[in-house]
Amino acid sequence: MKLRKVSAASAAVLALALTATACGGDDKDSGSGGDGKKITIGIKFDQPGLGQKTPDGYAGFDVDVATYVAKKLGYTEDQIEWKESKSADRETMLQRGDVDFIAATYSITPERQEKVDFAGPYLLAHQDVLIRADDDKIKSPEDLNAAKLCSVTGSTSAQNVKDKLAPKAQLQPYPTYSACLPGLQNGAIDALTTDDSILAGYAAQSQFKGKFKLGGFKLTNENYGIGVKKGSDLKDKINKALEEMVSDKSWDKAVEDNFGPANYKNEPAPKIGDIKS
Repeated sequence: MKLRKVSAASAAVLALALTATACGGDDKDSGSGGDGKKITIGIKFDQPGLGQKTPDGYAGFDVDVATYVAKKLGYTEDQIEWKESKSADRETMLQRGDVDFIAATYSITPERQEKVDFAGPYLLAHQDVLIRADDDKIKSPEDLNAAKLCSVTGSTSAQNVKDKLAPKAQLQPYPTYSACLPGLQNGAIDALTTDDSILAGYAAQSQFKGKFKLGGFKLTNENYGIGVKKGSDLKDKINKALEEMVSDKSWDKAVEDNFGPANYKNEPAPKIGDIKS
């Protein structure tokens, strides 16, 4: 009798072990398709309109693009694990396999292409300036010579303007772009500069709606791509998904949903592989 009890218990343990093996646990998938596993995607957590962590989840244009791509790869929204990808960490995160892909205002550059591969581009942005909606003095980059320009620690955007376009601009240091906005609103600074898509995301926030406008200067071309590990077969799959997003108008809807309140005059969806210098 005792032997039968032990055998039954052993059988139960064996059955549980076989079941666990068959389920495969909840290991992260490598990107081959959705089969109940997870896909890990890198985004920014602090850029309104592009990639932002909110009390209700994650929101922004990059989030919408990444969610669409993940769906085309076979994953539902609840199978996505979002991971913060700060600018300085992106290549390392891909090389280590911390994420399957990154959509985080990730400009395609020759230097980065030596380390990782890019799908896309999926958005053509430009360096621009954000000014007060009632400001009629700053009409060209040269007008920044008489302006107080927000300079964000760790960013080269403002310094580039001073070096190349407006040598008399007064750089005012702030810790983040978000910190610049109250100063812009109250007149402590006259302009904030970075990618126009990022500026539009800030300006589209409900508390700032109608208070700011973009200069429309198009100082640089920023080709946003989706980063993947070097040699990953995800690149071609993501490119196909991006093409479908444009063709079924989901791309247009994402632009309007995230940038519409800022009256962002975005470029048309770029062709895959068409990188503007």
